[in-house]
Amino acid sequence: MQTATDMSTHRAPLPAPAPIQQLHHYAYRAKDAEETRHFYEDILGLPLYHIIQSDHVPSTGEYCPYTHIFFRLQDGSFIAFFDLGDDQGADPSANTPAWVNHIAFRVSQVSDLEDTMARLKAHGVDVIGVTDHHIFKSIYFFDPNGIRLELTAQLADEFQMMQESTTAHARLQEWNSRKAQWRMDRASGKAPAALKPQQNDRPEFNRPAST
Repeated sequence: MQTATDMSTHRAPLPAPAPIQQLHHYAYRAKDAEETRHFYEDILGLPLYHIIQSDHVPSTGEYCPYTHIFFRLQDGSFIAFFDLGDDQGADPSANTPAWVNHIAFRVSQVSDLEDTMARLKAHGVDVIGVTDHHIFKSIYFFDPNGIRLELTAQLADEFQMMQESTTAHARLQEWNSRKAQWRMDRASGKAPAALKPQQNDRPEFNRPAST
C-alpha cells in the first residue's frame, strides 16, 4: 500500500511561479456608472477604455445584470467598476476603519499632487494632504462610491528602496513572533485588544511619554 509519504516523494515537481508582470485591473462596485465616469475621466483624467455588459457572471454562471467599465492608467493597467443597475453602492466594512482599504495611484512628482488637489477641491471633493511618508508623499480622498484613493509621488530612489527590502523579512518575522506570543497571552486574558508594532517608523510620533 502506498503511503502519503511515498506519493509525495514521487509527485512531479510544481512549475515555477508565473512571472506576474503588473496589475491588470482592480474592480469595485459602483453606484452609478456615469457618476463614476465623470469622476475618473473628467476630474482625474483616466480615460474610459473598455466596457462589458451582460446579464450573467461568466465565472460563476449566476444571473446578475451588470455594466463593467474600465479606466486606463499610463502603464496600461486599469481600475474597473461594476454598475449592477440598482443604484446601490458597496456597504462599508463594519469592522475596518475607513482609511484602511484603499487604492494608491503613483504620479511623477509632488507638484502633480498639488495640481490634483486643486482640481479635486474645485469639484467639491475633500482632500487630505500633502502627507509626508518620508519615502513618498501622498494625498487622500474618496471617490463617489466611498472608495478611498491615494495619489503618491515617490521620493526615495531605487537604491534606498532596495535597502528597505533587505530588512523587510526580518522585521515581519519579528512581528510574527510577537503576534504568536500575543495570541497565547490573549487566550489567557493577559493581552491588550490589539498588538502594537515593535517600532514606529514615523519619527514625528516617536515622542517620549510625558511624566
